[in-house]
Amino acid sequence: MEEEVINEWTDIICPRRKWYDIRLHELWKYRDLIMIFVRRDFVSVYKQTILGPLWYLIQPLITTIVFTIIFGKIAHLSTNGVPATIFYMTGITAWNYFANCLTKTSATFINNAAVFGKVYFPRLTVPVSVVISNLITFAIQFLFLMCFWLYFYFAGNLVTMNIYILLLPVLLVLMAMMGLGFGLIISAMTTKYKDLQFLVVFGVQMLMYATPIIYPLRDIPLVYRRIVMLNPMTSIIETFKFALLDIGTFSWAMLGYSCVFTLLILISGILMFNKTEQRFIDTI
Repeated sequence: MEEEVINEWTDIICPRRKWYDIRLHELWKYRDLIMIFVRRDFVSVYKQTILGPLWYLIQPLITTIVFTIIFGKIAHLSTNGVPATIFYMTGITAWNYFANCLTKTSATFINNAAVFGKVYFPRLTVPVSVVISNLITFAIQFLFLMCFWLYFYFAGNLVTMNIYILLLPVLLVLMAMMGLGFGLIISAMTTKYKDLQFLVVFGVQMLMYATPIIYPLRDIPLVYRRIVMLNPMTSIIETFKFALLDIGTFSWAMLGYSCVFTLLILISGILMFNKTEQRFIDTI
């Protein structure tokens, strides 16, 4: 007599009934899918272009040259004795990672509506993959930055690292979480207010000038410095510069403020994203 085969369900897909039913454990379960999205995001950006991955280096290099000419040579902004080129490139490298995480995750629902409407998988895997793929881009640009750092160091310029370089992983996590959090909030809002997608790039550019990238924080008048310090990216950029160039302002209190702010933004973003994904296909 043949043994009876008992079929047991291994996965049960059911609708989410609560806005706080996040199911973050599914991200680990679908980690292979995340890696596929990472490869897609990284490879497809410059596919069929002449220069290919070189654009990852050309973009920060051109921006650094423009900043050096305009703000260094023409406006004569202070760089605390550090060569303008390495000063600007350091800030740009860190800022690009945050900005890319924010802008690319903010279009999650718009860019993936066709896929989301056909097959089930945790929607949060898409923005998480964007953060990871941008981390690869950051690694390439950071190595490029290190080449300039070594050049200026051996040329006898005042360029020195310090022990706070060990905080680099913490800074990367904060930038990733903050960019992801803001991106999730904006992506949730763009399903109903599509005008926001046109304001994201402009808003990120304006926020960059409110962050001490092209100027030292200590050179800002005190009345305006307090306003700039409310920007959670200020302490992250300042710590990044302080660790690599040994200049700028470092404060555990400021960094702690950025940590708390980032955590609140990320939680808010995940909750809004989770609530929106249940009904976005009807409004997008």
